[in-house]
Amino acid sequence: MKDGYSFHASAASLQETYGEMYRTYSRIFARCGLAFRAVEADSGAIGGSGSHEFMILAAAGEDEVLYTEDGQYAANVEKAVSLPAVATPSPLMEFARRDTPDTPTIATLCAALGCQAHHTLKQVIYEAVYDTGLRVLVLLSLRGDGEVNEVKLQNELTKRAVSFGAATVLRLRVAEAPETWSDGAVPLGYVGPDLADDWIRAEKSLHPQFLRLADRTAAELTNFVTGANEAGVHVVGANWGRLCPLPPVGDFRKARPGERAVHDPTQVLQSARGIEVGHIFQLGTKYSQAMGATFTAETGEEKPLVMGCYGLGVSRLAQAAVEQSYDGDGMVWAPAIAPYTAIVVVPNVKDVQQMAIAETLYAELNAAGIDTLLDDRDERAGVKFKDSDLVGIPYRIVAGRSIAEGQVEIVARVTKQATLVAVDRVSAYLQAQLAEGLV
Repeated sequence: MKDGYSFHASAASLQETYGEMYRTYSRIFARCGLAFRAVEADSGAIGGSGSHEFMILAAAGEDEVLYTEDGQYAANVEKAVSLPAVATPSPLMEFARRDTPDTPTIATLCAALGCQAHHTLKQVIYEAVYDTGLRVLVLLSLRGDGEVNEVKLQNELTKRAVSFGAATVLRLRVAEAPETWSDGAVPLGYVGPDLADDWIRAEKSLHPQFLRLADRTAAELTNFVTGANEAGVHVVGANWGRLCPLPPVGDFRKARPGERAVHDPTQVLQSARGIEVGHIFQLGTKYSQAMGATFTAETGEEKPLVMGCYGLGVSRLAQAAVEQSYDGDGMVWAPAIAPYTAIVVVPNVKDVQQMAIAETLYAELNAAGIDTLLDDRDERAGVKFKDSDLVGIPYRIVAGRSIAEGQVEIVARVTKQATLVAVDRVSAYLQAQLAEGLV
């Protein structure tokens, strides 16, 4: 792991260096011949005001990246935002209670009432455990066709920790076992946003009230269908203000491929898998304040340092390169990160002239700064060619029959294209090829 830090007197100075590191990382990965995206990312436990991950695009990637084809937006799915599908007017306009037996899911409810998922409001109950041991039950409302983004929710709960006398959230989970926090038979699947706090058991470790939150998509609903807090019963034609007050609103929904982009609704979010190989953070004063790391300003005032942090996974980068760049014959290394740039292959090691030219080229190329391997094994030529392809060395130089005309064959690993080059021009030829790949 390459790890770096920067220290600044102002947020503006941090932004300048952060931008330089962003551009530098982008050049590094481009030089490595890798398809990548720099994406907005959640800063997680490290914290700070913002961060970007550098993701190598590969089918084996552990993370999902959402992006737009105009190149103006890319984000880790944990951080991504989007505009949901446009909701049609609800067909259930009049406020009423309806018997809806055996409809604990959105799909069964919509089938019974003849409505669509975006006409419904669902509630998900979470249990947040703070570092003081306090358990807080969160009643989160969102549109029925949405999915909770638990990273966004945890970030919101961490911001609210101080209001509960705590510093951070230790654990967040769906409260699927009501018996651990309620003495009653909570009607899961039929819960409404007006579920009474009385359902919470009086216990020292439990906060006595629900922390009520609503996703933005929920706040925009009118004449919606939601639970009536009674098994087998829903209310239809409900509206905020009449049913219950609208709780604090935020972005708690998971963005999905196919949804519209916030910066340009004509752009549709695309999905790709990525392997994280770099992460840069704007830490601000989070750590300098905690550690008393200060500097003396021009005014004589002691101020906390403004910090940035920049990580790059060196060994992980090599793994990601292989995951992205390979074919049926083996690995395909970019010259910048290949273990060797070229390999000189001698088809017939018993041929004195072939060996002499191969050894000369081997010495000349290494002297010119082109890392070169000499394959002088007593093996068939086909075996040697297969091995060089398997290892993924960018250029194979074959000192074979063409040396009779003063030439060698150079094969580019990535294209499999073979070119005849004069023996005394090999070094210049490879240097020209390598220069074309510089960014």
